[in-house]
Amino acid sequence: MDGTTLVDTVTDDLETQLSRLGSSKWLYALTDGDMTGEAVRAAAAADAVAAAETFESWADDADDDAAETFATLAASAADRRDAVDPGADTADRGRYDVLADFDGTVARLGGALGSLLVLDRTVGQMVGFFVGDADPSTANEFRDIRDDVDADRSRVVDALDSACSGDDDWDRAATAATAVVEATYDDYVETLESMGIKPKNVC
Repeated sequence: MDGTTLVDTVTDDLETQLSRLGSSKWLYALTDGDMTGEAVRAAAAADAVAAAETFESWADDADDDAAETFATLAASAADRRDAVDPGADTADRGRYDVLADFDGTVARLGGALGSLLVLDRTVGQMVGFFVGDADPSTANEFRDIRDDVDADRSRVVDALDSACSGDDDWDRAATAATAVVEATYDDYVETLESMGIKPKNVC
């Protein structure tokens, strides 16, 4: 196993969940049904604030190599917040409450990977939203953010390759990544149901 194989495995195993977390219904849930540019930006900023808080705390108590990775993720999240809403200070905990329960470098890196897989789909849908909203400038801004998310995922993959020394480590990372995606999907389902929308079952 290596980091790239882990990405492929988690993506294949959770194909349906990740696909739906890249849909307009997910964006509808994130904005509480307020499908406006302002609401989409606010949702992106709240996610970024939570990410920055989480990864900063991990960087503070990690060893040197992992600390650098988590610090980079925190800085990237802060940049993302500044790009979409510089004044944002409210965190949407969501999947970050799940991440907060992880302990140890391998589990935390796996959790970060799962979070970035979700974020990639989310930001992709945000790009599509602004394209449809005839706002090409903001769409390009979110394309740049998605490129940054992809770069962060590559950093985490490299860090996992360094941190994982055997099957137990890779299993731990996979379990953490899966838990984050599944928790986010559960939140998606619960939010839509609370709004009177019935999501399709996972086949």
